[in-house]
Amino acid sequence: MPLIDVKNLKKSYLVGDMNLNILKGIDITIENGEFVAIMGPSGSGKSTFMNILGCLDKPSSGKYFLDGTDIGKLSSDKLAEIRNRKIGFVFQGFNLLSRTSAIENVELPMIYAGVPADERFNRAKKALEKVGLRERMDHQPNQLSGGQQQRVAIARAIVNEAPIIFADEPTGNLDTKMSVEIMKLFLKLNEEMGRTIILVTHEEDIARYAKRVIRIVDGEIHSDDKVLDRLTGAE
Repeated sequence: MPLIDVKNLKKSYLVGDMNLNILKGIDITIENGEFVAIMGPSGSGKSTFMNILGCLDKPSSGKYFLDGTDIGKLSSDKLAEIRNRKIGFVFQGFNLLSRTSAIENVELPMIYAGVPADERFNRAKKALEKVGLRERMDHQPNQLSGGQQQRVAIARAIVNEAPIIFADEPTGNLDTKMSVEIMKLFLKLNEEMGRTIILVTHEEDIARYAKRVIRIVDGEIHSDDKVLDRLTGAE
């Protein structure tokens, strides 16, 4: 059974008296442990597609099965539960609480999950150690570089042992050197920890870290190819 199975997925919005079709019938499967980049020009529907895959939005029609569960049939509470258990998010803007330490930011998903305080602290500490921020746990975001803030965001995404990580332009606010470091970290999460990574990017060099690139144009799959000239942590 595929981890993600999408059948004739469509999404439209009513804008005034016009029906705006964003996704126009997408069929795709993604297996557990894949590293997939989703690319497309601005307005192509790639972010809308990722929001649906991440259970932040529902399709207008079609089917989306996540680990065998029909997502379209779930209530908002059930969707929130799935996001907390199965999905970690990493965004371009980091989305950290500003006057809160790194370790407290990482603890947040566990607060929603009802994890006891001592366990929260220990798991958040381990997650920060995994992303190389052992010495920065008590620092607030304004005391961290952009790359360090993104590492905190990644630690927050993995702290609940979520099997899937969705990353929306995670290197968009970083310089080239920091972008490489963050992508090496995603590679480690994929190859050593077995996490499924679904990455939205408009940068060709960032997409080359993935094993597969899906290109969306005007709400439809334009191509779906293996990456033959992949970048690895050794480069």
